[in-house]
Amino acid sequence: MKIKVGDRVETIDDNIIGIVIKVSHNEISIEDEDGFEFQFEAKELMLSANETTIENSIYNSDIEAVKREKEVQKRRTVPTVKPKERSAPKFEVDLHIHNLTESTKRMTNYDMLNLQMDTARRQLEFAIKKRIPKIVFIHGVGEGVLKQELETLFGRYDNIKFYDADYKTYGVGATEVRVFQNAEY
Repeated sequence: MKIKVGDRVETIDDNIIGIVIKVSHNEISIEDEDGFEFQFEAKELMLSANETTIENSIYNSDIEAVKREKEVQKRRTVPTVKPKERSAPKFEVDLHIHNLTESTKRMTNYDMLNLQMDTARRQLEFAIKKRIPKIVFIHGVGEGVLKQELETLFGRYDNIKFYDADYKTYGVGATEVRVFQNAEY
């Protein structure tokens, strides 16, 4: 916006309205309605609004740009996590034999149990290495042999505690393991 001699201007910080009588570089001299002369910098003044400038600003403005500017930004909703879900384990290891191998045709019960235990040991070591605090081992109900072997395995570690997993989610066929990363030896 360029202010020129003869323009009607207002000060931004004061209640002074006047007509521009002299413009030199960045300094503008105005005469107020009472005949007093003032000097201001260009950044301290703005053109005074009259009917023609208001009309021009309404009809010459981009209505869509004004609408976008006035649009209220919608707040992003953060999904609320229930306290029970917050502490729920995210790492699950399903030890059912059909999830670990394609076929059990030539495997004995001993081979199947060893495969399940090797998988459990590898996943537990992975969780300790990656600092995963909670793991659920889904072993199923059965005769309880795998559960007993898992308890023996977990008992060898000083930095973990294990207990039955949430009954509502897993029933009685799962064990939850809590890994304490900063265990003192």
